[in-house]
Amino acid sequence: MAQGLELSVTDFQSSRNNMRHHTEEITFDHLIVRRGQAFNITLYFRNRGFEPGLDNIIFVAETGPMPDLAKGTRAVFSLAGRHSPSPWMASLETNKANSLEVSLCAPPMAPVGQYLLKVHIDSFQGSVTAYQLGKFILLFNPWCSGDAVFLDSEPQRQEYVMNDYGFIYQGNKNWIRPCPWNYGQFEENIIDICLELLDKSLHFKNDPAKDCALRGSPVYISRVVCAMINSNDDNGVLNGKWSENFSDGTNPAEWTGSVAILKQWHATGCQPVHYGQCWVFAAIMCTVMRCLGIPTRVITNFDSGHDTDGNLIIDEYYDNTGRILENKDTVWNFHVWNECWMARKDLPPGYGGWQVLDSTPQERSNGMFCCGPASVRAIKEGEVDLNYDAAFVFSMVNADCVCWLVHGGKEQRLHWDTHSVGNFISTKSIRSDERDDITENYKYEEGSPQERQVFLKALQKLKTGKSRGHYQADSRSSKPLPRRLDSPSLRPSDVIQVSLKFQLLNPPNMGQDIRFVLLALNMSLQSKDLRVNLSAQSLLHNGSPLPPFWQDTAFISLLPEEAKTHPCQISYSQYSQHLSTDKLIRISALVEEKSSPEKILVNKIITLVYPTIIINVLGAAIVNQPLSIQVIFSNPLSEQVEDCVLTVEGSGLFRKQQRVFIGVLKPQHRASITLKTVPFKSGQRQIQANLRSNKFKDIKGYKDINVDVSL
Repeated sequence: MAQGLELSVTDFQSSRNNMRHHTEEITFDHLIVRRGQAFNITLYFRNRGFEPGLDNIIFVAETGPMPDLAKGTRAVFSLAGRHSPSPWMASLETNKANSLEVSLCAPPMAPVGQYLLKVHIDSFQGSVTAYQLGKFILLFNPWCSGDAVFLDSEPQRQEYVMNDYGFIYQGNKNWIRPCPWNYGQFEENIIDICLELLDKSLHFKNDPAKDCALRGSPVYISRVVCAMINSNDDNGVLNGKWSENFSDGTNPAEWTGSVAILKQWHATGCQPVHYGQCWVFAAIMCTVMRCLGIPTRVITNFDSGHDTDGNLIIDEYYDNTGRILENKDTVWNFHVWNECWMARKDLPPGYGGWQVLDSTPQERSNGMFCCGPASVRAIKEGEVDLNYDAAFVFSMVNADCVCWLVHGGKEQRLHWDTHSVGNFISTKSIRSDERDDITENYKYEEGSPQERQVFLKALQKLKTGKSRGHYQADSRSSKPLPRRLDSPSLRPSDVIQVSLKFQLLNPPNMGQDIRFVLLALNMSLQSKDLRVNLSAQSLLHNGSPLPPFWQDTAFISLLPEEAKTHPCQISYSQYSQHLSTDKLIRISALVEEKSSPEKILVNKIITLVYPTIIINVLGAAIVNQPLSIQVIFSNPLSEQVEDCVLTVEGSGLFRKQQRVFIGVLKPQHRASITLKTVPFKSGQRQIQANLRSNKFKDIKGYKDINVDVSL
């Protein structure tokens, strides 16, 4: 009688498989594969070779705490494949004297996560012996046409899945600044932290079996991750804060990468990290989603609307000095979210592709602080009734803005603006450090008939209560809508026939005086006598105003068709003590003409500019060879700064973030340090640096670097 086949050891061929599955950047030591794509393992036997007619090998793959065949979290499939109902497959590759190479393949809709692989060996007239072969991780597969995240472009897969650094655009629509970021999705332990994040979600805690079964859906996974990035409902990764006191944590402007945040969250027993704002939330989500295999990019929307009452109108209130008042509705100077690529079988045909996900906690969606996935195409077409939260995203990119003057207990409408919300929607280009403007993906050209038709369609759907998610028209909204939204009322400047505009006279460099003029043009054939109330106040990037720190009054007389400039100057000493971390100043002018009851409001947002950090790579960068990096930085202010700390990081270049305590920097002082490191990954890499002090928090710089394998 033949002996029962005895298993000795299993080789998961991690190095070979991980290369084929595009996971070698994560590790070569453990098996990490993608669904819908075969991987090979070798079984070594102790007593004899495998005999096809005599031995039957059955594999079992299980994920989650309660594996279940019916739920798809347990799979049983035979090497012979006879009458197997499982979508998992096993096939014989090579059969040698005492070893067997087998090809296994998870279906392209299998739940992602960590699996335990077992084998049952049934020999003819012998006993059935069970063995645990080991654990492996299964990820989404954008290279597989059967996967819901399939992306049919290798350059896009390289950018949106494999690239571990990028840029997040900040500033304002007149001055767009790229902020370098280390996503680090393939750094040590990040994959384990991402899976831990799924297991800490409320969905898993409430019903772990159901949660694990649903992890095959990128729509489901994206909503779970979106809610877990913020900490509003659970012990999510980041605690958000939009005030100016960050003394019990890290100022959001200081972060340069995701790795330090995720590792801190893990190291503290999954306690939320202090603090994040929109770009940090989006960057962390990008890291997690790319790590799990879902193509993801970071999007910045300049002049982003936050409409709280669901009428697609952003109401802004000003007093008679031109100062903006605290409002429920706000226009964020910029707002950052993610787009993830996936099929949407839950929506009508044509609404798959890029989907908006916004992990910044703004409003609840089905009871939790998350937003999306919302189809970008649905937003452009005004289909705000499609899941999830398309109406809220629509308001961020295409709401109208109405400005009101509050005076003497009354409100006077100053103007109705149909194009001020949603500008220069930006993301990093593929294979380039340049910026891509993708505004046309979200809306038709401002002022076009299509744009107004889509706006009216969206508004009608909101009024009839067809919006799904957290956002419907609020009947309590007190402001009447105009009779025809497709033909907004004339601006007061058209009635008074005066054109007004602010213009900077020199770059707004931090530490220097701000010099600007108000340009006034009389477009009528009558003389005009203008009273101009001027003010300046700092803003947080979410539109929240701080108290004014500068005010002035001017009287301008204009002859028919005459143009004049009124010069203004705000000294560094006037604004330095009132500036927020966001370095935003809004200058405003409220203008009235004595012969008209109408008033004109004109404003401009200024972002103060720091000098960048300069990074020089000294010599050739080669894997496992020492490398020197020079970092040059300066104090841009005419006063001494203290508590200076320089942080430097870069995936594949530094094992962990480098922190250098500089101490004091004298006024206008320029300094440099040289850091030494040993690159441990080849290819295109990026170094990110940040300098903070007691006076500023985010002087940044970056350097792209190519690391060679050998000389």
